[in-house]
Amino acid sequence: MELSVVVPTLNDRDRLAATLDVLAANAADAEVVVVNGPSADGTTGMVRDRDDVDVLVEVSDRTLNVSRNAGIQAASGDIVAFLRSDLAIEETWVDAIEAGLERAPVVTGPVHETLPAGMTTTQPEARRIRGRDVTYFNGDNVAFRADVLAEIDGFDEYLETGGARDAAHRLAGLGRDVTWAADMCVRTEYEADGGTDERNIGWKYRALAYRLVKNYGVRPTILRRIASHAGADALAAARDVVRGEATPTGWVGNGRDVIVGVATGWSDGLVARARDRSDTRNPHGCSKRADRAVAKYDWR
Repeated sequence: MELSVVVPTLNDRDRLAATLDVLAANAADAEVVVVNGPSADGTTGMVRDRDDVDVLVEVSDRTLNVSRNAGIQAASGDIVAFLRSDLAIEETWVDAIEAGLERAPVVTGPVHETLPAGMTTTQPEARRIRGRDVTYFNGDNVAFRADVLAEIDGFDEYLETGGARDAAHRLAGLGRDVTWAADMCVRTEYEADGGTDERNIGWKYRALAYRLVKNYGVRPTILRRIASHAGADALAAARDVVRGEATPTGWVGNGRDVIVGVATGWSDGLVARARDRSDTRNPHGCSKRADRAVAKYDWR
């Protein structure tokens, strides 16, 4: 197994350094590709001063899926793993990837994050949608066979959020399985505050509508699924208003953002579905552009 580990980063120099230290200790034979950009905290200098990074790619886009695709293009291994820049791998991580890929072409595992109230751990998640068994994966801790990444043409760069979930739908459409490996563990090396959700709710619903319409077309079940998500969020927000933790004006504003996000994502999803009628369903994929990198340092 020739393993490449792609680590996207943005203004996270110190945590990235800790992640690279643990990678060097527990995955010494892996090719390490750092995709940076556009950071303004000295990340470039820190990475260039190390001798355990094989490739540094500088990109100008802030979108995570652009960084992931830039990493795919730079990686040379027959296995490509993606790791968030503030996560440390466990000693069992590499062996778990190898064992998992004997069962399926994509493997993912748990992410342990320390919060003030305790530790949270991701769990396996799957849904059946329009006859497809969709197994979701955590884009912060996942490994692919390189030929499968090529088959789905990487990640959809239209999406500012939800790129991993979109890829899971497309993998299911191609009949490619995703397996869970409990020993493929990663963890945060510090305590996250866990108190602020900076997610843009408009983009959340724009991404949801886009990926469902793009992958499944206009179906009543798709509309019901979007409405179910929106209804659950609206009810939770209403409870916050009753408890005095949010204002009615904010609740109405969120509702407006949801409607605009769904309408935009629905429209753009139809355009994307028309642009790529193949099972890949990725009109904004890895092969569609060659100008992501503004600089590349290759020490292989």
